[in-house]
Amino acid sequence: MKKITLVLSLVLFTIAGAFAQIEKPVTWSYVAKKTSKTEAVLYLKASIDSKWHIYSQNVKSGGPVKTTFSFSPSKDFSLVGKTAEPKAIVKYEDTFKMNVSYFENQVIFQQKIKLNKGVTAVKGKVEFMTCNDRQCLPPEEIEFSIPVK
Repeated sequence: MKKITLVLSLVLFTIAGAFAQIEKPVTWSYVAKKTSKTEAVLYLKASIDSKWHIYSQNVKSGGPVKTTFSFSPSKDFSLVGKTAEPKAIVKYEDTFKMNVSYFENQVIFQQKIKLNKGVTAVKGKVEFMTCNDRQCLPPEEIEFSIPVK
């Protein structure tokens, strides 16, 4: 009887695990475009599933985790200014009891760089938080490497 219970439990958990999906409502893509021999712009695009959103880089403390870009230091390039973002949607969210800035569907962040070398790869990571009208997923951190040619 114990073996039957054990086997049934394993089968049940296996089936449940097969149907459980890890939600990944945001996918990132990256590209660099040279604007001159010594300058380029990095484009960091978030494609966001319907009914989900990610937060701006400019969220005040006490709110959700804001989107943050960290670039690994390199002798091949230097950052020019801060990472730019388009105008965000601003809305009061009961969850955080404050107005928050966020993006839906897709958003393209831009970072200008000055090149010290003709060809390089810009490495770094992006941290962001994704929410919909029912839940927020834990903050996620994704590493990237963007070739600049």
